[in-house]
Amino acid sequence: MIRSMTGYGRGRAQVGEIAFSVEIKTVNHRYGDINIKAPRLLMAYEAEIKKQVGAVLKLGKLDVFINQEPTEAAVTVPVLNRPVAQAYLDAFKQIQDEYNLSNGASLELLVAQKDVLVLQETILDESQLRQCLLQALQDALESLVRMREREGESTRLDISERLGVMAQLLEQVEERAPQVPLEWQQKLQERLARYADEAADPQRVAQEIALFADRCDISEEVVRFKSHLEQFADLLNAAEPVGRQMDFLIQELNRETNTMGSKSNDAELTRQVVTIKAELETVREQVQNIE
Repeated sequence: MIRSMTGYGRGRAQVGEIAFSVEIKTVNHRYGDINIKAPRLLMAYEAEIKKQVGAVLKLGKLDVFINQEPTEAAVTVPVLNRPVAQAYLDAFKQIQDEYNLSNGASLELLVAQKDVLVLQETILDESQLRQCLLQALQDALESLVRMREREGESTRLDISERLGVMAQLLEQVEERAPQVPLEWQQKLQERLARYADEAADPQRVAQEIALFADRCDISEEVVRFKSHLEQFADLLNAAEPVGRQMDFLIQELNRETNTMGSKSNDAELTRQVVTIKAELETVREQVQNIE
């Protein structure tokens, strides 16, 4: 099943007093580019996060946002910073002695000083932290993959329909192509009969017709185009990422189409080839967003 490179997934997990939410946003990109925004306490897990994301998502620009969520069990309490408190008391005592002040430092004055009381979070269990993080990340990845697969299926159906349109147009090209040199032969003979004072050399006329037929022969291009279309149709049902293979085939299909257009020498053939190119351009844009 083909996947789109555009998608969004969200996951959340709680283990004990730890809770994380993970959001992943992806857009198309030639390579796999993983960017992580997470709290500082998760810096040690960045390599493991990238490994888990990269194992599931091969291509695309991937932004991973991780947030630690508050829980009832996670408590932040004020803690006395003893060295700082003692330093303030010593300073107050020194001021009192030097300036003959009678009143000592009050409790209210002491606790109002910066960093005397500091907020301290509950110490987190490392095993629970890792388990919670990876579970939330896995949930987000699964949600994202489901979205990318849904969008990929819509893209597959549209591309399949366009491949069918191109196959029909190619049949029309095949039917029309042999008529072009015959019609040119008839027009040439009519002109010669109208303008020539003497009868034209039949051998020379035959040579000109043969040269024209060779110049506008697109049978090889048609065969290769058919082959590329069949390969492309097979890729639509592949299980592995096929975006780059599709991109290569689009280039080959465009090359054959351009050659057919340059050889057409016929208004009807040119119209059909231009229509094929328009369908190819739409498919090319869609392929840019396939993993």
